[in-house]
Amino acid sequence: MLSSPLLTIHEVADLLKVKEATVRSWINDKDLRAIKFGREWRVARKDLEEYLNVNANIPAPS
Repeated sequence: MLSSPLLTIHEVADLLKVKEATVRSWINDKDLRAIKFGREWRVARKDLEEYLNVNANIPAPS
């Protein structure tokens, strides 16, 4: 069902070299799509890629 694992907030923050609080803010502001499992949030790789594409200042190649 899942072709790639879901990322934790820590993993997203580490990949992007930002603080976990920043990632939580993106999730709380509904800018970054995430799934809540109990008290923990997970982010699908495709949702992280979409967030990065939408927020890039350089258009993606066609």
